[in-house]
Parts: sequence; C-alpha cells; structure tokens
Amino acid sequence: MSLTPKSILRRARLCIGIEGDALAETAKGLGAEFVKTAQAVEQTYQSGGKLIFSGVGKSAHIAQKLAGTFNSTGISSSFLDATQALHGDLGLCNSGDLAFLLSNSGQTEVLKLLPLLKRIGVKTVAFTSNDKSDLAKNADYHLLYRVPREACPLALAPTASTTAAMALGDALAMVLLEARGFTRDDFARNHPGGNIGSLLVKISELMRTGDRAPIMPDTGTLQEAILAMTKAKSGCIALVNKRTRKLSGILTDGDFRRSALTGPDFLKQPVNQFMTKSPKTIRDDAMGVDALNLFEKHKIDDLVVVNARGEPVGIVDGQDLPKLKML
Repeated sequence: MSLTPKSILRRARLCIGIEGDALAETAKGLGAEFVKTAQAVEQTYQSGGKLIFSGVGKSAHIAQKLAGTFNSTGISSSFLDATQALHGDLGLCNSGDLAFLLSNSGQTEVLKLLPLLKRIGVKTVAFTSNDKSDLAKNADYHLLYRVPREACPLALAPTASTTAAMALGDALAMVLLEARGFTRDDFARNHPGGNIGSLLVKISELMRTGDRAPIMPDTGTLQEAILAMTKAKSGCIALVNKRTRKLSGILTDGDFRRSALTGPDFLKQPVNQFMTKSPKTIRDDAMGVDALNLFEKHKIDDLVVVNARGEPVGIVDGQDLPKLKML
C-alpha cells in the first residue's frame, strides 16, 4: 500500500479507534475481581508489604511503568525480571508481598514464578486478557483487560493489548490514591525534581518576600507606592488596611500608567484611588501549580500571597515562573 496522506490518516485513525474499543471493553468488564484486587493491594500496603510487578517482552515494560506509578503514589513497589528471578532476584520478594504477573496470553515464562512465589508466601495477581489461561486459573486474583482485536493489521504486534493493560493498571493506582486520601503534598515529596517538582513546591518557597515584596498602607500616596515598587524591583505593591493589616488592594505598573491620565498632581494623591480592589490572591500553603493556573486563567502578571488571616506575606511575580520551569 502506498503512503498517501489519505491512507496515512485512515490507518492512524483506525489504530486509535481499535485501541479505544479495547479501553471501552476493559472498563465495561470491571467487576468483583477488580474490587478484590484493589482490596488486596490496600491490605498489602497497610501490613507493610510491597507490590511486585513482573512480565516478559512488552509486558515487562508495562510492569516497570506500573511499578513506578505506584511508587510515585506512595505504595512501595518493585519490578522483578522474570528470568533473573530464577537466578537469585527472587530474594526481592517476601511473605506478605503481592505480585502482579503480566502476560497478555497468560501462558508466558511468568508461569514459572507462580509456584515459587506461593512457596515464599507471596499472593499473586494474574494480569492478563485470557481468563482461561494457566496464569488466570492458578493466581490468587485476576485483573482482566479485554481486547477485541489488536490494531496491528497482522494481529501480531501488541498494540490494543498493551494500551488496555496500561490503562487498567493506572485505574487501579488512581482508585487506591483517592481511597487513601493521597494529597498534593504527598505527591510532591516523591517528585522533588523536574517540572513536577516545581509545580508542587509550596508557594511559601516560591514567593518573593521581605525587601522584594513591597507592602504599605493604602493611605499612603501614589508617589510613595511607586518608590517602594522601584526599590523592590517589583511590578506591583500590596496595599493593606492600616488598622487590620489585611489586604485591601494592589497597585501595578498598569495602574500607575493609567493614574498619569488623571492630572499633573497625580503623584500626591492617595494610592487607594488608583489601586485595584479585591485583587487575585493565593494562600501561602498552596502549590506552585495553583499559582500557574491563576496566571493562565486571569492573564495577570503578579499575584499577592496571603496567609490564613488575609494578610499579604509575599508576591509571586509572573517573571519568575520561567525560571522555575513552570512555563
């Protein structure tokens, strides 16, 4: 078949559609066995055991990914190479662990692990599309994904089956994450580096404070506010009620430029005449991702950080976001 634009797009859409069918059938087929497996994982976690993921070929790659997913969500997990397990790596496993044995056919080399794991006292989960397989019949639990057909025109390359298996494992991880009340703080502890680390770090660690975050009473003059902003090299200044110390408004560079249109003596006027009242704010215990969402949603350049009492404690400047790998 020649590669024409039309044939390329037709084949690509067919492939995605076939994989989508596998996902829909897998979701439809979820039932009691999925529930039992989720409960078994929770029991393993509560008792101090870990999850073991093993497979061969493409299933091994999925097993490695799922082990990483569960680790990142706070459930200790390890990948076990099915071949190396027969030559010493079985020492990774302990009584009380729960092993997921991945095999699309349910008839691969992972079958050799079943009696060895049982002897150690490790419960097993058959992770397969074949509920009639030896793996499914002999494991303690069974996670079944459904694959009407592979997207490969030769029905040889794992395509829909690998997509469905990955999604089923992710579904199990997300169910348990939510059930355990896993929070952004928990997730951040497991992702200290990279873009995810930047997004999940506390606002209190990102914001400008002290001399770099100008704050003054809203009864001061516009000139005083501009001088404070200039000294702090800030694009805004937080303004507070002199009595309560709570945030009453914000003055930005844009507000200052507009104030110049009011007359020649504008610098002597009270800053509260030109400030933006009820500005967008963020709590100091929020995450970096929350700030990013506010910047993108409201198209603002600066964000005042307040504490639980509504008092300004810092400023997040939009210019700092690229430095933090958040944009």
